[in-house]
Amino acid sequence: MRFLADMGISPRSVEYLRKRGHDAVHLWEEGLERLTDSEVLAKGRAEDRVVLTHDLGFGELMAASGAELPSVVIFRLKNMRPERVNRYLEEVVERYGAFLERGAIVSVGEGWIRVRTLPIRRSGAEER
Repeated sequence: MRFLADMGISPRSVEYLRKRGHDAVHLWEEGLERLTDSEVLAKGRAEDRVVLTHDLGFGELMAASGAELPSVVIFRLKNMRPERVNRYLEEVVERYGAFLERGAIVSVGEGWIRVRTLPIRRSGAEER
């Protein structure tokens, strides 16, 4: 699987993914630490990468856009130490990888994981 780590994710988590055979890059490594959230999503979409972030704004942008990709994993953990993030990453890839490949937002919290498939449909919105 291909991943793009936002600035709130440790480069150690990127290395963790690489050691497990994934193609993972960090914005910092590419000198792109100043990209806006929209630009990060566009890069993820263009490169077919799952975006890893700690920023809740990514979910809002994906919902507003109605886009099917890129998939986004949002970590809502109080303790973002790489060891904790990596344990959750392993579970997300193992249990929810198929959702990420098709398009999903996976939110990870203290002891819970929630999956929403993309695109996100707004309730009460008219279908045409």
